[in-house]
Parts: sequence; structure tokens; C-alpha cells
Amino acid sequence: MTQLEKATFAGGCFWCMVEPFDRRPGIEKIISGYTGGHTENPTYEEVCSETTGHIEAVQITFNPDVFPYEQLLEVYWQQIDPTDDKGQFNDRGESYKPVIFYHNDYQKQLAEQSKKTLEESGMFSNPIVVEIREASTFYPAEEYHQDYYKKNALHYNLYKKGSGRKAFIDDNWKKNDREKLRKQLTDIQYKVTQEDATEPPFQNEYWDHEEEGIYVDVVSGEPLFSSKDKYDAGCGWPSFTKPIAQLEENLDTSHGMRRIEVRSNYADSHLGHVFDDGPIEEGGMRYCINSAALKFIPVERLEEEGYGKYKVLFKD
Repeated sequence: MTQLEKATFAGGCFWCMVEPFDRRPGIEKIISGYTGGHTENPTYEEVCSETTGHIEAVQITFNPDVFPYEQLLEVYWQQIDPTDDKGQFNDRGESYKPVIFYHNDYQKQLAEQSKKTLEESGMFSNPIVVEIREASTFYPAEEYHQDYYKKNALHYNLYKKGSGRKAFIDDNWKKNDREKLRKQLTDIQYKVTQEDATEPPFQNEYWDHEEEGIYVDVVSGEPLFSSKDKYDAGCGWPSFTKPIAQLEENLDTSHGMRRIEVRSNYADSHLGHVFDDGPIEEGGMRYCINSAALKFIPVERLEEEGYGKYKVLFKD
């Protein structure tokens, strides 16, 4: 059995450092907390006072066979402004500075190499100033800070946008992913997820698929829908009564229509649209989704593929 490992990252407000990792395969647990300082069991107010030396961070328990540390580093860099060591976005001060806390020499080596790679890429004109530091005692934050993006989704999304983090990520990171995705995805997968195309009805992979399991984003692997919520809407595309994760919803006025588009939250992939003509007894919604935006993980492979925590959806 694979030995689980820990990774610790600071990237400004810890609310915004949970979501990007939480929906990735192989992530077992994420705790928001404080580390790097000189006081024991600090409170949020004490850390914000900049007198404890502690920094807001997240500690991730992960399966390295499913989601190795190199990939965690890649996700980490794409959440932050690596040229700012005085805080992150609207959050200023030492307690919000970006730091990679390594737990062993191997993590240190990988972190230093990833930083060097980013420096040599020329992506940023200013120096990469993220500190790489040995991990020390990690103190969990108060309960109301844990999984904040789930418990307070509206405020979280407003905060992420208002702080400037979302715009920075979109402008500096997502644009650079397009060429990678052209090589990684099939033509129809790319057109659907990146160019908002729609695949033909009744001529796609999952419209009549009935196997038990979950459907994840073909780009990022973030879980989106469960077969438990899938039904035949007669439209020729996979249809679901609800998602198993938070999705982005936008008004779509293309093609002379007014529709609500749905996109994945992390990868920002175009998925399809949501309508209010679904089964009344299930809430009345119909998520009409392109197969090309999805990858199916059968229930018997959930553990192996790093989605073990979703097995609970299929217990009688």
C-alpha cells in the first residue's frame, strides 16, 4: 500500500489555496493553518497582527503514486504571483507571503528545480522571490476557515475575484496552457473545452453511457458529475440533475439565445449548459454536458485513480 505524504504551501490567503488542490486525484486531505513562526497554537487574529512570525498555509496529505509532488508544485505555482514576497494580491504582510515548505530533501530538490525552471522560462520579467524553507510545526486554523470555499461559496468567489487573484491567474497562467492542451487533447476535446464548441448530439461518447462511476474534467481531472445523477433527457448529450462539485455559471447569448453556460471551476473548461426543464422530483435542473469535456472513472477504479473519497456516493 502506498505511503501517503504531506506537502505544505503558503500562497497568500489560505482560503484560496484549498480549492485548486482539493479536486485533484490523489489528494486525501487539506488543512488550512499557520506555520513558520515562533509561537504555539496561534489564533487568526494573532497571525494577522504580524507578531508571531507565522504564515497562512495549507498542509496537503496526498498519494504520490497518483498525484506526485512535481504536479503539486505545478498547481502551486499557478495559484500565486511568484514575484511578490510582501504578500499576495490584496493581502499584504509577512503572514501572506508565498513559501514552499519542504518535508524532506527530495521535496527540497524538486522545489528548487521547479523554481529554477520558472526563472529560466522568462515568463515573468521580475525575479521569482518565493522562499523555499524547511517545514516546521503546522497549527490547524480555526474550524470556520476549513474548506471555506465550500461552506461560503458566494463570499469566497467574490473574494477571489475582488482580491485580484483570479484575474492574475487568468492573465498569467491560463494563457500559457493552450499550446500544451493542443497536444494533450483530441481536436473535439480542445474545441469544446477551450473554444466553447458543441459536439453533435447522439454522436458522442457518453450520451447513452450507463456504467456506474464519476465524470471528471478531461483537462484537469476535477470531479464534476456522478452516474447516480445521470438520466436520459432524450437530447443526445449526457444529462445530469446536479453536479458533485461547484461549477461556474455564465449568461450565454450566443447564437441568438439566452442560456446559462456551465464551466469547470478550476480548469475553466466549457462543459455545456444548464436548463430548468429537468426532473421536478430531482430539483428541476438539467445539466446538458458535452462528452468531449468529460473523462469517465468507473466505480471499481475510483481508489486506484485517486478518487477514493467519492466511493461513498455509491454505497447503498
